[in-house]
Amino acid sequence: MKRIAMERPAVDYDDNVTEIDEQICALFRQRKDILNNKQAYPTDELLSKWSASFGLYEEFIKTIFMLLMDEEHFRPMVEPEGFRRHIQVLKAVEQGVRLYTLTTVRQYTNASVILLNIDWDAPEDQDLSHQGMIQQELIIGKPYFCRMINGSSNSDHATYKYVVSPPLPDDLSGMEFRFRSNGATRTDSADDDIVFKL
Repeated sequence: MKRIAMERPAVDYDDNVTEIDEQICALFRQRKDILNNKQAYPTDELLSKWSASFGLYEEFIKTIFMLLMDEEHFRPMVEPEGFRRHIQVLKAVEQGVRLYTLTTVRQYTNASVILLNIDWDAPEDQDLSHQGMIQQELIIGKPYFCRMINGSSNSDHATYKYVVSPPLPDDLSGMEFRFRSNGATRTDSADDDIVFKL
């Protein structure tokens, strides 16, 4: 999904804090390197202690550490440019009452676009007012970054579109596309994922 660009606040900068701000950024980087892509969030006791020690609002500190856990959310988004070709995939996986289908991968010079379709048999008299769309996260592994750019659903069909960067190779042999429901956790069984092995 597209993010709204953050605009710079209409306030002047005080050069007296430049060195401090640079140290803050250096500490963010040092923390990231030590954690090596793991997530870490301080205990309530630590947050309360730091709030009292440094005279900062506890909710403010909580927000900063929450943002530090979600850096990937701020990764610059790649917009596909320079369409090159379609790659036929034509693979399907059935799980429970749902049929998951990958038909094609669109290749661009700077990214790939993957389309996932989900179909199921829904009763004609089904009440759709309580049906929420179950979003699927696409996981391919390094060096690929995947993001869903849009999705839609109705009573018996859903479609999701993903941008993958850098672009996938034209020969997809041996690749694995793993789709995980947004309701799943990292500790859930991998058997619950929808996996396409090409």
